[in-house]
Amino acid sequence: MLTLIAEAIEDYAATHSSPESPLLQELTRETQAKTKIPQMLVGHLEGTLLKVLVRLVQAKHILEIGTFTGYSALAMAEGLPGDGKLITCDIDPETAAIAKRYWSQSPHGSKIEMRLGPALETLQTLPGPFEMVFIDADKENYARYWELCVPKVRSGGILVADNVLWSGRVLHPTESSDHAIVAFNRQVHNDPRVEAVILTVRDGVLLALKR
Repeated sequence: MLTLIAEAIEDYAATHSSPESPLLQELTRETQAKTKIPQMLVGHLEGTLLKVLVRLVQAKHILEIGTFTGYSALAMAEGLPGDGKLITCDIDPETAAIAKRYWSQSPHGSKIEMRLGPALETLQTLPGPFEMVFIDADKENYARYWELCVPKVRSGGILVADNVLWSGRVLHPTESSDHAIVAFNRQVHNDPRVEAVILTVRDGVLLALKR
């Protein structure tokens, strides 16, 4: 697996970014200790980016596809106003239970609504509009999530997708998930409804502004 960003540089960037809350630090520790794939956690640097984006677009309604242990949802909820709402979708009840336990300890947890079940089905029930969407789930369905989410985002809102460099495998795709990410990046690049940029943050973060 290709390391995209030198660890020392990423540590420097995280150290010189706004600090994460103690609750998010504890959630990181438990995720690392108790889950099989802890690297799925967005972590401090990307979590802070998401929180800043929430505030930049003055979001009040956020949609997240892929909850895992709830770090990204809580980070974004910290950026929401008191009457803001974040809906997050996932299919794993075990990791969702960890997420809910941490949300319940946060003053921002009441802003988060969990939808447990296949996101492609859940999305059909959500009318929007949203000011922000964060996609970080099964890579093979990124293209489908995108097509369902874009119409639900208001003009001037943003869509964010994680893992769009896929540990560098976008350069030499071999597995189905590799090809899915390559196709997704091409799809967004050719989508006239948005202006998009891929940031070399962690495993690649795509940021798209809805026209």
